[in-house]
Amino acid sequence: MSKHHEIKPNHFSLPRRIERLGELAYNLWWTWNPDVQRLYKRINSDLWEKTAHNPVQFLRNVERAKLNAVTHDSYYLDFYDRALLEYDQYMEREDTWYQENHGHVQGELIAYFSSEFGLHETLPIYAGGLGVLSGDHLKEASDLGLPLVAMGFLYTKGYFTQLITEDGWQEAQYVKLRFDELPVLSLVDDDEKPLIVAVDLAGREILVRIWKIQVGRVPLYLLDSNVEENSAQDKELTSRLYSSDLDLRISQEIILGIGGVRAFRKLGHDPVVWHMNEGHSAFLALERLRELVEQEISFDEAVEIVKSKTIFTTHTPVPAGSDEFPDWLIDKYFYTFQQQLGLDREQFCDLARHKVSWGETFSMPVLAMRMSSLRNGVSQLHGEVAREMWNYLWPDTRVDEVPISHITNGIHTGTWLAGRLRLLYGIYLGSDWMERIDDPEIWETVSNIPDEELWAVRRHLKRKLVFYMRERARNQWVEDEIHPVQVIASGALLNPYALTIGFARRFATYKRADLILKDFERLLSIINQSNYPVQIIFAGKAHPADKPGKLLIQNVYRKVKLAESGGRLVFLEDYDMNLARYLIQGVDVWMNTPRRPNEASGTSGQKAALNGVLNFSILDGWWREGYNGKNGWVIGSDEDLGDPNLQDEMDSESLYDALENEIIPLYYNRSSDNLPVEWIARMKESIRTLAPEFSMRRMVKSYAKDMYFQLMDNNQ
Repeated sequence: MSKHHEIKPNHFSLPRRIERLGELAYNLWWTWNPDVQRLYKRINSDLWEKTAHNPVQFLRNVERAKLNAVTHDSYYLDFYDRALLEYDQYMEREDTWYQENHGHVQGELIAYFSSEFGLHETLPIYAGGLGVLSGDHLKEASDLGLPLVAMGFLYTKGYFTQLITEDGWQEAQYVKLRFDELPVLSLVDDDEKPLIVAVDLAGREILVRIWKIQVGRVPLYLLDSNVEENSAQDKELTSRLYSSDLDLRISQEIILGIGGVRAFRKLGHDPVVWHMNEGHSAFLALERLRELVEQEISFDEAVEIVKSKTIFTTHTPVPAGSDEFPDWLIDKYFYTFQQQLGLDREQFCDLARHKVSWGETFSMPVLAMRMSSLRNGVSQLHGEVAREMWNYLWPDTRVDEVPISHITNGIHTGTWLAGRLRLLYGIYLGSDWMERIDDPEIWETVSNIPDEELWAVRRHLKRKLVFYMRERARNQWVEDEIHPVQVIASGALLNPYALTIGFARRFATYKRADLILKDFERLLSIINQSNYPVQIIFAGKAHPADKPGKLLIQNVYRKVKLAESGGRLVFLEDYDMNLARYLIQGVDVWMNTPRRPNEASGTSGQKAALNGVLNFSILDGWWREGYNGKNGWVIGSDEDLGDPNLQDEMDSESLYDALENEIIPLYYNRSSDNLPVEWIARMKESIRTLAPEFSMRRMVKSYAKDMYFQLMDNNQ
């Protein structure tokens, strides 16, 4: 174990009375506690917005006079004291769910590995749903008191900023992150030198620095190869997410898996459970095997020991989505490692051999499957798909008995729930409802919320979304000098009270963002009814190397720009967690159109449902479990037609029919006091049935009870 301590890049000069604002800034607990965010916003609301809700950057730039002013504001100081008391009680609490359910053994640790973590928009070290799920997992693990430590990357250039040209083409811009303006802690040794580990890459040694982000009670350690001693090329290894260059990709995954294990050892951690979230970190199993073989434990015995402590969660429903490398690349990077394990080339490749049409590859999910004792998909349907997909690894086992279970994804309630709804739920669900998020019984009382109060909050959230979009469009026009048509395409003409549909996600072709555009004339007739207008908001990024995805964005954007749409079709560029919050809280309907069964789970619709937004989706992923006939709508049917073109035709017809015959009439059918009573009833049914079942609390408890505790008990 290395002796180390943390250095906060900014030692803020704050008035003594409010000096703990600096401490709060470096714990991401503030990201899911609105009262703490208001502590900063109340000092200077304009600066809070300009710094993108980043308290570290905010405290670096706020005027001393404004800090001094709030020290004389008794209301602010009372608010400050209450927030700090809540924070201290949270951090020091001993009667957590974990302590009450499995805290009888001290010193147990769960190591959670992911290639991306979506924690907040000021930390762009995530690309999409996998990262947001990982971030939510850490937040809920903190809330439940799980002894979890996490490992990932601190990408120096993060994920790209998306710019859409006048012709609709996606351009990617990368900006180097300034870690001194982020809630990132530098770990140093007793000589004040950065804490580093070494990793071998194809015969050369590179150094990797360890950083830390505190997520409530959970520490997240992040690796960064931008170390002075490394070559210029090696400094860039951890600069961006998901490169399509295989050499760079395997280097990153060696750093995450092997470097991550070494980082935990350097920090003095010896986890009882190792959880791989997707296959990117699967090389961690090889490093743990190497450690055991070095202790003169036989390779076969080492495999059993590693498996007994390892969990693998797969998010990939198609083989093409898996990370895999050609054997020659494995030879290049693992020749020495093979010898250290006492294996020849064939034996080493057998650990992850995957046969494809053009030959054989070294498959990361195969390695993860073979080195785990527990494995799961992320929805019921995905579990079925995964068992069939990986059946060949257990050739003597029936498909339904393949040892891959499922735990359906969920969302972190505190992060995604609108503030006004949090207050409303507190009134009608009970003061302790946040402690019982996954208890269906408390959600039964949603029916007690008066229709007019729930609808008033929904109207507020819609106005908030539209005003935000208008300001965005205005700023783009002023700062970027974009074409006026692009201003309209960014939502400048939206009506805050019209039926509004949201579609926001990664623009991969299987997600079929253009399904609703298939019969464009019919769509125009739907959205342009003068008495029953409909608005559709699109947002999302395509991977920079995904040309079909970028062409899909261009196709959508060109339709959005057409004058015939009347400004009722919108594309919002640079989709991130901040924009996601506005959308999932502010639209009326959340639409999802993947080609079954390619959506392993999805979580954006769960976030929308929590906020009273109704889902309108293909029966894929989580929605296949969530839909009950009264809490939203389905597109298509629960069967695969085999022919993709026929499937698109049938699904688009279903989509248009549901809009014309069910969704639009229901929204605009008003009572004498102008309330859409039947719509509100469906909203309440959606909240009641989906909020507890698809909460991150239910999900993490499932991981704990069905997986973590089992391995902990087995390894005592």
